[in-house]
Parts: sequence; C-alpha cells; structure tokens
Amino acid sequence: MSATALRSNTDPDFHSGQHQACSVCTLAELCLPMGLNQDDMQRVDDLVERSELMHEGQHLFRVGDRFKLVYAVRVGTYKSYTVDSEGREHVLGFHLPGELIGLDAIHSGMHRSNAVALDTATVCMLPYTDLDRLAGQIGALRTQMFRLMSKDTSDAAVLAGDFTAEERIAAFLTTLSKRYHVRGFSPTEFNLTMSRRDIANYLRLAPETVSRVFARFEKDELIAVERRSLRLTALPKLLEMAHCVGDIHG
Repeated sequence: MSATALRSNTDPDFHSGQHQACSVCTLAELCLPMGLNQDDMQRVDDLVERSELMHEGQHLFRVGDRFKLVYAVRVGTYKSYTVDSEGREHVLGFHLPGELIGLDAIHSGMHRSNAVALDTATVCMLPYTDLDRLAGQIGALRTQMFRLMSKDTSDAAVLAGDFTAEERIAAFLTTLSKRYHVRGFSPTEFNLTMSRRDIANYLRLAPETVSRVFARFEKDELIAVERRSLRLTALPKLLEMAHCVGDIHG
C-alpha cells in the first residue's frame, strides 16, 4: 500500500478508537448483503478498521501496490484511474460512500489502477485474505462480492455503446442521482466532486463537449450549476434522455 494518511495494522495505535462497527453504520446495507444474522455481522465487524481522514489528492493505492485490503468508502468520493505509456490518464470510475474499491486486483494480487480522494474522505479497510475466508463461510457475502465485481464489467459495456454526448451525460447525471438517493441524500441536489475533465475522460468525450452540453442543459433549464453544486431541475426529462443508455455507475 502506498504511503498515505492510512495507518497500517502494525501501528500500535491503529486499533485505538479506529474501529467502526458495521452493525451501526448507515452504509452497511450498501456494501454488505442484506439479512446477515448478528453472529455473521459481528464476524465482519471484527475485520473492519477505518482509515484516518484523507484529503483531496491523496492516494489510497497506486498501480503496482501489493493487494492486501478491500476498501469501502465511508465518507467522500474517490476516483480510480490508470495512466498509459504516453502519460495519458484514463478515468475508470468514481466511488461514493458504501461502494468498494480495489476488487479488480484480486486476480493479479497487485493493484492495476490508482485510487485518489477527490475531497475529504475516509474508508473502511478489510484484509482481503480474512474477508475471502469469511466469504467462503457466509454464502451471502460471497455473492455480494461477485455482484460488486461484475458492476465494472457492465459499466464498460454501457460506455462502449454508440450514444450521443447528451445521452451519455444525462445517463451519468441521473445515475449519480440514484446513487445519492439510496444513500439518503437528495436525488436532485448534490455536489459534483469530480471535474468536468474527469467526467469527459470517463464518458469518452472531449472536455469541450462536456462543457458545451452542460451549458445547453442549463439553457434548456434541465440543470442549474453553481461551482460544484448541481441541481437537476428537470429530472424526468433527463431520465427520458438517458433511458437508452442505462445506468452509468461511474
């Protein structure tokens, strides 16, 4: 794991005041399967530690880091990305509270992407070896892990489709709306912690195209933007525009 604000399990102060029980976490139903009994939930609780506060620009892990932990976002937003041989960045996704990061490293044992905080953020950390052993004993936990791993594949298939810039951006915004809504936040008012350039990169569009579509959406009174604050003023219309694309989970 790269040098960040995280403490390691060997730090003598790591376990002091850092444990956050899944059983009392409001995000548990997003990253854990429903219906775990009290004993199984306690077994998951025993694995979890919480990172120290991270700030914008700090990396959770980098390409080539040894894969040891599965990370569940607790606060804030993270971006996963790679950099090609020409130095070009490729955004793979944006990760909100309750979502797991790092599962793509299971096969190789090394992280194949970078994960960086886009704002003030924290994660819960689960040692993968222990989590995998526990998942072998709790069928619902194993199923949940497979479900979360398959999401990245389905997102890639959606992005490969022949859709217009308006359809892609409408799908991105409405999917963000759904993701915030299931977390108990407003589905029509939220912050875009990711930059327009990052959104363009993720949606395979030019930054100028994203800016132009945002401006058009504002002119048509579909959205209202003030710095990072976004309001979806015509969510039904955006959903209609996005229906052919499907969910883009970012």
